[in-house]
Amino acid sequence: MTGRIIETEADIEEGMAHLAAICPRMAHARDLCGPVPLRRRADGFAALLSAIVSQQLSTSAADAIWNRMQAAGLDAPDPIRRADEADLRAAGLSRQKIRYIRALAESDLDFNVLRALPDADVVARLTELPGIGVWTAEIYAMFSLGRADVFAPGDLALQEAARLLYDLSERPRPRDLRQMAEPWAPWRSVAARLLWAYYRVAKQREGIR
Repeated sequence: MTGRIIETEADIEEGMAHLAAICPRMAHARDLCGPVPLRRRADGFAALLSAIVSQQLSTSAADAIWNRMQAAGLDAPDPIRRADEADLRAAGLSRQKIRYIRALAESDLDFNVLRALPDADVVARLTELPGIGVWTAEIYAMFSLGRADVFAPGDLALQEAARLLYDLSERPRPRDLRQMAEPWAPWRSVAARLLWAYYRVAKQREGIR
């Protein structure tokens, strides 16, 4: 079972109403931030490739590299397989990320099968590929597959937003933030969106592409 899928702004509103009802601090964040972005993306190769490109980069740096890759036509398996390292380096990719995206281009990942898997199985299948960690898999499940109850506690912006919103002395560690997010089920993906929105308001910069 895949669970609830987020398709529209109405789904986001339903999730935020639930979160606000169970947690006054989430209600405060909702009132402060107003509507939060849907952030649904197409799934498939390009979406996963973009998530790999974004790893450990600022949103502006990731956007710049992704725009260069798209302009060069390097957003599909065949062009990446044909490209030499100089072409990929010119787009701004590190040698490590070149290895990761080549592995993705050579993989037999079946995106149709992925759509039907439960959340935990999506993460498990994706993390079998080189360079795709839990964060990347969770971001893909959230935004490309629209899963409503996925969270990404390894995300630094989510950690910082939780610290600020809940007046914590330090950023929660991933395992602590994952535990902290448990009461937000079955809308943990909406909680993540709201925390990213709160981060944007508090820090005056985006925390996620």
